[in-house]
Amino acid sequence: MADDKWKNKLTSEQYRIMREKGTEAPFSGKLLHNDKTGDYTCAACGQVVFKSDTKFDSGSGWPSFYDVANTEAVKLAEDASHGMRRVEVTCANCGSHLGHVFNDAPQQPTGMRFCINSAALDFKEKKSA
Repeated sequence: MADDKWKNKLTSEQYRIMREKGTEAPFSGKLLHNDKTGDYTCAACGQVVFKSDTKFDSGSGWPSFYDVANTEAVKLAEDASHGMRRVEVTCANCGSHLGHVFNDAPQQPTGMRFCINSAALDFKEKKSA
């Protein structure tokens, strides 16, 4: 999608985070304390990227997940920006920046902490039957 179309589709904060690889302030995201059951989707294209049953409170200030919705949902790439060595998480469908992943969550089944910006996500609640 052309840059001007992304600017029209996304809020200015979403554009800064998702297209310019920014981040939101810690503890400010709308989904940080969301504990409902459902799917977390890419705010740019709607692809399911995380599930609520893998979300946990890492204390980092961003929604954290110990696994992706499926192995095809995201792409991981080395990120050496800002003088750090990290692994960037992007949506595999549209290439939008979602956040970073760290291997420092030993209490979780995978040991991984996908630290994701709330602004990069939408939430689709699943109603219980």
